[in-house]
Amino acid sequence: DVQLVESGGGSVQVGGSLTLSCQYSGIPYTSFCMGWLRQPPGKEREGVAIIERDDSMNYVDAVKGRFTISKDSAKSTLYLHMKNLKAEDTATYYCAVTLFCRERAWQPDAYRYWGTGTQVTVS
Repeated sequence: DVQLVESGGGSVQVGGSLTLSCQYSGIPYTSFCMGWLRQPPGKEREGVAIIERDDSMNYVDAVKGRFTISKDSAKSTLYLHMKNLKAEDTATYYCAVTLFCRERAWQPDAYRYWGTGTQVTVS
């Protein structure tokens, strides 16, 4: 079975830092892209950061320079390092797996497998 389990969320002050982790297993693909997506309260889910098949990274403009996505394939773990957090970063954060990369990976409906999410609250 496919499992993606996020951890590391919590409450932090504006300007603070958090690192989210996503332990994944059972992915039935040999080559895939992964992303972090978030859903702010009362808003739609949106892509935040993507790591491509070649391990290149892309970010939505709102988090560039503040968030870093990385993956440790040996540990089957995806990370999102977040610094200089803002109140507008408050959301439930999800890691997800997709076969669709590049521009298509910004669309939440491109993702086949999802974690259950971890809450990040910045105040």
